[in-house]
Amino acid sequence: MSNPSQPDRILIFDTTLRDGEQSPGATLNVDEKLKIARQLARLGVDIIEAGFPFASPGDFTAVQQIAEQVGTPEGPTICGLARATRQDIEAAGRAIAPAANGRIHTFIATSDIHMQYKLRKNREAVLAITEEMVTYAKTFTDDVEFSPEDAGRSEPEFLYQVLTAAIAAGATTVNIPDTVGYLTPTEFGDLIRGISENVPNIDQAIISVHGHNDLGLAVANFLEAVKNGARQLECTINGIGERAGNAALEELVMALHVRRSFYNPFLGRPAESEAPLTNINTPEIYQTSRLVSTLTGMFVQPNKAIVGANAFAHESGIHQDGVLKNKLTYEIMDAESIGLNNNQIVLGKHSGRNAFRTRLKELGHELGDQELNRAFLRFKDLADKKKVVTDWDIVALVNDETQQAPEHYHLEHVQVSCGDHARPTATVTLRTPHGEELTDVAIGTGPVDAAFKAVHRVVSIPNELSEFSVQSVTAGIDAIGEVTVRVRHKDSVFSGHAANTDIVVASTQAYLKALNRLYDSIQGGKAIHPQNDDIAAAATARI
Repeated sequence: MSNPSQPDRILIFDTTLRDGEQSPGATLNVDEKLKIARQLARLGVDIIEAGFPFASPGDFTAVQQIAEQVGTPEGPTICGLARATRQDIEAAGRAIAPAANGRIHTFIATSDIHMQYKLRKNREAVLAITEEMVTYAKTFTDDVEFSPEDAGRSEPEFLYQVLTAAIAAGATTVNIPDTVGYLTPTEFGDLIRGISENVPNIDQAIISVHGHNDLGLAVANFLEAVKNGARQLECTINGIGERAGNAALEELVMALHVRRSFYNPFLGRPAESEAPLTNINTPEIYQTSRLVSTLTGMFVQPNKAIVGANAFAHESGIHQDGVLKNKLTYEIMDAESIGLNNNQIVLGKHSGRNAFRTRLKELGHELGDQELNRAFLRFKDLADKKKVVTDWDIVALVNDETQQAPEHYHLEHVQVSCGDHARPTATVTLRTPHGEELTDVAIGTGPVDAAFKAVHRVVSIPNELSEFSVQSVTAGIDAIGEVTVRVRHKDSVFSGHAANTDIVVASTQAYLKALNRLYDSIQGGKAIHPQNDDIAAAATARI
């Protein structure tokens, strides 16, 4: 019989849709979550943590629909997060029920500081809750994961005791989180080795790791954990997540791919083995990164490892000369290995609808008839403006067109007048939630500022502009510009994203999308945070 704690490869647990969505302003709706979940399935992740079902009706629906549509027998395991309470676990159990393979991930804090100040419970109570709630989760699914929150700052002997109890109660995966991103690689490796050596029934469960990047050490910590027995890595696309984010999936996967010969012996393989260490379809990495960046409105920094714009760029003349002679002189992996091609012309203004649909399918996008019609019209308009239309142009248009952001206010018209001796002026016409068309004019420091002020005068919801970012999809003066806007209202951040060859139009659309999300939040209320909200108060609010 094989040892369940030592699978022959590393399992990739993607939490982009749960922890990643907790990035300020990165809130996704159900349709956007489904789109990302389908792409994660194409990428080949083993487990998708689809959300926190008890948080809100929207979160419950998203997890349930992902379970129904993505959790096929040949697809990934669909996981729902639950605090160690019956209400949370019951909600997670119902949400993941449609999946062929479903998992409940339940957690409770085990560090003294969390137990004293957050839970207000002693060790005996936490131990009893662990046993009871893992046992209860097993009544919904055989696949139960348990996390001792803030494990990195927990007293080791108590941590071993809690993990032993969780496994005895039926947990098949025990996840060790560095919740506050405090540990160094050596410390994290020692923590995992200590668990392997001191939890007597650890051979009945897979050791997983979860960590935040507050000190920039999350990926290094995880790779050290692999050396010491961890066989599941909990990560996010582009490393998004609360505060400084999570360990980045693309960095972990490509480190294990490029350095197979180094990591093979830690999995009991010959160093020269060419067998993949993960199940990830690496040519889907870049497309997945772009999709998540677009839908969350979180740009990828140019110097980001693996998926940044400069990751395969060479400015130095010495480097350029070497790469032209042999790529291996300065590149340790091919751009093609992550799906980054040369952006060849794929379609033109004479291309038909069927050719457009076919190319979209090849790029991983399957659209309904209405979405296809809208995207095709925008493509034809773009093809009239640009000499060169690339795959990434098309993806940017499709992602922008198919974002299902709430549209309480609709942009009918924006026009600006500006110049070095003129006062920038914008005229904006919006359709309101009541069907009225309202027009206003504003003067600003520039055309975008004027357009924003005109929109704000019509919408009239108090907010503070906290971020305005622009980047081009491809090179060239005729490139599509992608704009991300974030607005702050009280303690919440709301983002909007748009793409257009006209930056003023894209900026106005992005700002309006952010305001629509803000308006939608005001109308619908706030979701519960799994770690920061009081359990008793949250449960009462749901009754």
